[in-house]
Amino acid sequence: MKHKLALVLGVLSLSATCLAVAGPASATTLSWNPCAQPDGPADQQCADLSVPVDYRKPDGAHLTLRVTRLVSDRPTARRGTLLVIPGGPGGSGVDALAHTGPALRKTFHGAYDLVSLDPRGVGGSTAAGCGLSADDRDVMNLRSWPGPGGDISDSLARAHRIADTCARNGGALVRSYSTANEVRDIERLRQAIGTAKLSMYGVSYGTYVTAAYAQEHPEHTDRVVLDSTGDPDPARVERGWLANTAAGADERFPDFARWAADPARDHNGLRLAQLESSVRPLVLSLADRLDRTPQATSTPHKPFTGNVLRQAVQQALYSDVNFPWLAQLIKAAENPLATLALPPGYATPMTDRDAAVFTATQCNDVSWPHDAHGYARAVANDRIRHPLTAGQPVNITPCAFWHTEPTDKPVHITSDGPSNILMLQNLRDPVTPYFGALRMRTALGDRARLLTVDHGGHGAYHANGKACGDRAVTEFLLTGHRPSADLRCTA
Repeated sequence: MKHKLALVLGVLSLSATCLAVAGPASATTLSWNPCAQPDGPADQQCADLSVPVDYRKPDGAHLTLRVTRLVSDRPTARRGTLLVIPGGPGGSGVDALAHTGPALRKTFHGAYDLVSLDPRGVGGSTAAGCGLSADDRDVMNLRSWPGPGGDISDSLARAHRIADTCARNGGALVRSYSTANEVRDIERLRQAIGTAKLSMYGVSYGTYVTAAYAQEHPEHTDRVVLDSTGDPDPARVERGWLANTAAGADERFPDFARWAADPARDHNGLRLAQLESSVRPLVLSLADRLDRTPQATSTPHKPFTGNVLRQAVQQALYSDVNFPWLAQLIKAAENPLATLALPPGYATPMTDRDAAVFTATQCNDVSWPHDAHGYARAVANDRIRHPLTAGQPVNITPCAFWHTEPTDKPVHITSDGPSNILMLQNLRDPVTPYFGALRMRTALGDRARLLTVDHGGHGAYHANGKACGDRAVTEFLLTGHRPSADLRCTA
């Protein structure tokens, strides 16, 4: 769950894996060095933090985490440290700070040192892969799209193969990829930078990491913001988040349909239909035709299928800025003789290490059902209820055959703890739907306030132009003032 396609991530190979034995982390272990990223701030710094692979064996093998910071540019105004936690699983904190740090600095006027980290397996942190084939690392295959008509036989075989390969090749590091360990790693980072409390800003999957940290370490939290939050049900977590995207797409798609039927699209040839109500049937019919007869693309051996179109729709619903390229894609695909260009990220497989992080975190966090027939029934039912996603959100994944049970139980989010959490949520979020965020709000009780933004898309703060939500979050992080009750933002 991120602002861009969650599967298109960084680069490092299995051969780069290196585990070393090291002592406990302390403030002295962080040696900061310049690490400016392309188009990022020139003064970004990085360091390597040593943490145990298994916290139950603190004297055993260690790995290193790449951590990063932007020091306050107004030291006299500094009030604390704000930890930025990206989405995913698999989002890079180094990248997140490079992209969002300048805007946050400008907003907070030096009130915070901005800090983040690359979780285990991500970016500059120690990584391991599973040794998966290129075909098994294909974005469309890792997303477990059923075959035409809802057939899951290929998904079933692939899920078995990926789980077996990760068990054979992944080792202790892949088994350690989990939210519970990210929470432990954040606590080790807090100790290493020498601050008593962290303010925290979590986005998408990062909201669950943030909420889990706040639940486990309430005494070390200052001001906490959750932006685009999923259902925290401890019996499901990632499995539930994935399933919820079917309803999320249905809630969000009318925004695209309204845009695509607007007469204003006539001037650039992107109007898809005369009526808003005609856009959804057009897309569904086109996907069905591509299921039957895939079209050639400019990438050899990569046809444009109905599922590629469905995945492109899912990706585009993240933000209104994606609507033009989706309309262009649909227009091009309407010509059955056209050779199409695959959307960015679809032509090449994920790296082995990124596929491992994405898959293993989901499988290590919670137990998944093992009954293949149950998945087939769920896909058949979901295809009827939510044809835009054609059963993919409830299809079988490698987690059904994962060789190890989760080491830690998912954190049970409760109302116990300080009242220092502010939630910001778009009303029509395709990835972390509003109904899931309401469940997080209920779980947190008086610990939280919820700002509902009447907008579509994934990601709300500094993302959709709604001044009401931006203003409330900024005020909270600068002054500590929260609304006295939940609010809805319309402007």
